Amino acid sequence: MLKLYGFTVSNYFNMVKMALLEKDIDFEFVDTKPTQEGDYLAKSPMGKVPCLETSEGFISETDVIFDYLEDLGQGQALMPASAYEKAKVRELIKQLELYIELPARTCFAEAFFGGTVSEETKDKARVSLKKGVECIKRTGKFSPYIAGDTFTYADIMFMYSVSLAGACAKRVLGMDLLEDLPEAKALSELLASRASAQKVAADQKAG
Repeated sequence: MLKLYGFTVSNYFNMVKMALLEKDIDFEFVDTKPTQEGDYLAKSPMGKVPCLETSEGFISETDVIFDYLEDLGQGQALMPASAYEKAKVRELIKQLELYIELPARTCFAEAFFGGTVSEETKDKARVSLKKGVECIKRTGKFSPYIAGDTFTYADIMFMYSVSLAGACAKRVLGMDLLEDLPEAKALSELLASRASAQKVAADQKAG
């Protein structure tokens, strides 16, 4: 059985967990925080979560784990069939990570951990996030899912990156991240109604 290392507050852990639930693949949860201790570094070379233990060894990095799960050929497909459409899903995943998640993370210390960030950092994040949203507006289809009419890994990335970035933007930057993208708000509601998302949310609350 696969073992998934991570903790319920981690959005990247929750992405992989949702994918496993969507595919109905059995897995064991191993409660693990990021660490630089040697034993865990042998599993996840940067000490990050999530990390997936397979019968052949360990895999880290969320998008790589997505590809591994898809290559197993188990459960429902979360990637389109054609090479081009697969590339478009991966493009959205990368855009959400680089242009939404990462700019917001520069302000996470103030948003979630009781710290402060400089006004310069906030101004830069504001500009970057606005550009990121415009990028997603151009790439996303929202019909009704972000890559088209089928639920994919890009929707999982959207759900857990945009929700966290949106909360951060509201708390620290005083901005409604999706104000000019109502389709994204509708998608957020659609994704939250999925059984897998509700299971992740319940476990997160319990944890």
